[in-house]
Amino acid sequence: MNTQKSSLEFSHFPVMLREVIQILSPKNGGVFVDCTFGGGGYTKALLKFSKTKVIGIDRDPAVINLAKKIEIKFKNRFKFFNLKFSQLDKALKKNADVMIFDLGLSSIQLNNLKRGFSFKSKDRLDMTMGHSNTSAQEVVNNLGEKQLNYIIKILGEENDAKLIARNIVKARSEKKITRVDELVKIIEKSKKKIFPKKINPSTKTFQALRIFVNKEITELIEGIIKATKLLKPGGKILVVSFHSIEDRIVKFFFTSFSKNQTKSSRYFPEDHNLNTVLFERYKNKVIKASRKELFENNPSRSAKLRFATRSNNEFVYPKKLIQKFRKYLDIEASNA
Repeated sequence: MNTQKSSLEFSHFPVMLREVIQILSPKNGGVFVDCTFGGGGYTKALLKFSKTKVIGIDRDPAVINLAKKIEIKFKNRFKFFNLKFSQLDKALKKNADVMIFDLGLSSIQLNNLKRGFSFKSKDRLDMTMGHSNTSAQEVVNNLGEKQLNYIIKILGEENDAKLIARNIVKARSEKKITRVDELVKIIEKSKKKIFPKKINPSTKTFQALRIFVNKEITELIEGIIKATKLLKPGGKILVVSFHSIEDRIVKFFFTSFSKNQTKSSRYFPEDHNLNTVLFERYKNKVIKASRKELFENNPSRSAKLRFATRSNNEFVYPKKLIQKFRKYLDIEASNA
């Protein structure tokens, strides 16, 4: 008898699952940490291999019931924690063999119109993923024009950020902005150019607000740092990202702290300082979804997969990563 699937499972397709399994070789067993449990796609695939143990982590309380079902089925091999990336160390008692991050907005969150992530929603302007201290509604109604402009411009990489911020402030002076469709109309009126039908004009502003509300850049940086610290020598950290800011962070981290890190000059010898080498030689190659997956799973079109292998060196906190992306951290540290 087949177990009935929940709506969460039906609405979630793990990106590049075949490639992830090929890279991680779960047939050899080990402790795998699925840092973005979501609909359980990666977790369930990993648990098909009898020697694996999986720890699932997700900040979203909406996935707890699904995770509990898997815990019951695999009580000795799977454990779930409702935590953020920055709390990763609370879930692990010992080092792991693999860390997996599937970043960004999940289809589970997007498809629930009541959560306010989708442009199609007419519900409350929320965008909280879980364990968030503010909502998108509070942000657009409380922050000043200058700060809104900066958030939308930097986190959303939106060229029309200044006009969008100005029109948000103008609209809220007449009536509080409470619903998603109200914000969408403001953004559409603010855009200077006509977008192709496939690209919604609200995309970048929504990305910016979502990132700010959930402190996604802070969580990513803290998460990959803690994941690296908790990896066994030879263990793998794998990240699937969906926008350029995320990918730049992951690329910089893997490149700058690997054995083949960039030298300051070609005339200087390679300096593999133990304080900076956290990974084995990093092959700077982005893996993208196959044509077949692009056809079957539309969200995979913007996905980029990178992975690195932990070196034998002791962990030293990568200060250079924090310094490089300080402006994003500073933005997210400001309060609504």
